[in-house]
Amino acid sequence: MIEQDDFDINTRLHTIVRGEDEAAMVESVGLALVKLPDVLNRLKPDIMIVHGDRFDALALATSAALMNIRILHIEGGEVSGTIDDSIRHAITKLAHYHVCCTRSAEQHLISMCEDHDRILLAGCPSYDKLLSAKNKDYMSIIRMWLGDDVKSKDYIVALQHPVTTDIKHSLKMFELTLDALISFNKRTLVLFPNIDAGSKEMVRVMRKKGIEHHPNFRAVKHVPFDQFIQLVAHAGCMIGNSSCGVREVGAFGTPVINLGTRQIGRETGENVLHVRDADTQDKILQALHLQFGKQYPCSKIYGDGNAVPRILKFLKSIDLQEPLQKKFCFPPVKDNISQDIDHILETLSALAVDLGGTNLRVAIVSMKGEIVKKYTQFNPKTYEERINLILQMCVEAAAEAVKLNCRILGVGISTGGRVNPREGIVLHSTKLIQEWNSVDLRTPLSDTLHLPVWVDNDGNCAALAERKFGQGKGLENFVTLITGTGIGGGIIHQHELIHGSSFCAAELGHIVVSLDGPDCSCGSHGCIEAYASGMALQREAKKLHDEDQLLVEGMSVPKDEAVGALHLIQAAKLGNAKAQSILRTAGTALGLAVVNILHTMNPSLVILSGVLASHYIHTVKDVIRQQALSSVQDVDVVVSDLVEPALLGAASMVLDYTTRRIY
Repeated sequence: MIEQDDFDINTRLHTIVRGEDEAAMVESVGLALVKLPDVLNRLKPDIMIVHGDRFDALALATSAALMNIRILHIEGGEVSGTIDDSIRHAITKLAHYHVCCTRSAEQHLISMCEDHDRILLAGCPSYDKLLSAKNKDYMSIIRMWLGDDVKSKDYIVALQHPVTTDIKHSLKMFELTLDALISFNKRTLVLFPNIDAGSKEMVRVMRKKGIEHHPNFRAVKHVPFDQFIQLVAHAGCMIGNSSCGVREVGAFGTPVINLGTRQIGRETGENVLHVRDADTQDKILQALHLQFGKQYPCSKIYGDGNAVPRILKFLKSIDLQEPLQKKFCFPPVKDNISQDIDHILETLSALAVDLGGTNLRVAIVSMKGEIVKKYTQFNPKTYEERINLILQMCVEAAAEAVKLNCRILGVGISTGGRVNPREGIVLHSTKLIQEWNSVDLRTPLSDTLHLPVWVDNDGNCAALAERKFGQGKGLENFVTLITGTGIGGGIIHQHELIHGSSFCAAELGHIVVSLDGPDCSCGSHGCIEAYASGMALQREAKKLHDEDQLLVEGMSVPKDEAVGALHLIQAAKLGNAKAQSILRTAGTALGLAVVNILHTMNPSLVILSGVLASHYIHTVKDVIRQQALSSVQDVDVVVSDLVEPALLGAASMVLDYTTRRIY
């Protein structure tokens, strides 16, 4: 084609090493790098124009950059989905001037710190030819390549290349494509793949299927560009993973089926139907039925037909006298602080906040789960007092962390109620924490401390703590039940925390175990929280105390001290039969809830956490033996050995961030 266009060819380079595998691609680049210096020394070009994202173009750009030759790169800034992305962006960093095709590509180049003054948004040069290519004699071209009996819009063009980052899968996908095309039973022009690694294997697949001799197929290695334009412009459909399908073909509104990930990031018109996971013949066949024969509006995403005049004008504007040294437009950054030994020895840590019904606690927690320092205050009753206290305690703890040689990575907050962890908002809280609905915790803390902030429900935090530091470490599926003032929980499924569609998963305290049980704070009755929580035990303790049936020999309650759950537990230990009965009922209710969890979730472990867990564990295990299906009776139920699960869970949200876990 270059010869046909009467170019003055100065040098011919043979650099493509046969083999069509990864090693051959590397050897081809190496061979080009060896041969190019002599050529460039002889030609001494003012500007080197490098096009696209092929591996041979990378050799050209590398040679020119190292030999101080100005580089103009065409089609930079685009995103596809294979090794081509890496090569394209590598050429961008070597190039001094850029011609891009789309507005998004221009923005990508700017984001990559390229100088805006050296970027031209011209459109794709091939569109200059595409948009003026309506040849009246297109039928003769169609007949030449597909046969005399083929009509316009009644044939398919197939062009599929190997995906070098996943050759095995791309071969399977190509085989499925050919099977689907055979079943679809339309005349098809199949172009051989390019010379990337895996192409030899793809050709073998074609021959194994007998494509070159099949009456419905025409298999060819090359079609001249002018003729190829006519073939895709009047096709009933184009299928494959070529950039041509998602870029140039849009100019004609021809329906396209884009298979797999090779062009996954490309901008496309509405004519492109993506089959990202082309893993079945039926899926590809369905796509053919949906697309074949349609006509879409012509797309000008990649150009308006005037790219070449713009590029010529841009080339003429380049000042060959200006310094060659390329400059990058980096965004402003803060002054760099040199490292010293104190910085290196700092302990990576998190600020953990536990917002309970009674107390507000802030702790500095190390990466190993050690609580370096803890601060406790009573939880204020009003929103304004509470948010101010949280900010004050966190600021003080962050300042103290510096003295303790701890580097704070972020803030994790554990709070009662329903939480949207994505936005860092408490949607609505329990009755224990007043004025705590629709509260944005992330923004004020992040603005004050200039740190990332995570927020989640206290039960979920207990599960996260067990996953990172406790008995759930390394387990794929387990459930945590936290017994405190209220009862909450968290579910880990396939190593990840379950939040639910409305962030209401694992409200385990409100599993109903009796239709006529005591009233619960949620407005229902018979929930396990109404039986087994600290509030429930306090309620029963007060009843016994008011009836003078709580205290036994060896017990006393000072007049200024409120009767609570611990007094009931103490009475039970000292032989109070009524207190023992209440604890047994509470443990039974909790045990029934655990049975429901075993039957629903089938976890490998249930962890009871919180101050009351050790008092319930034996009763819970008895209920499981009596009530659970035999298939789940072997599931272990244990008491957490973590002292501060809520604080550790809050910290784990931050500490896991440093290893890039995503919630």
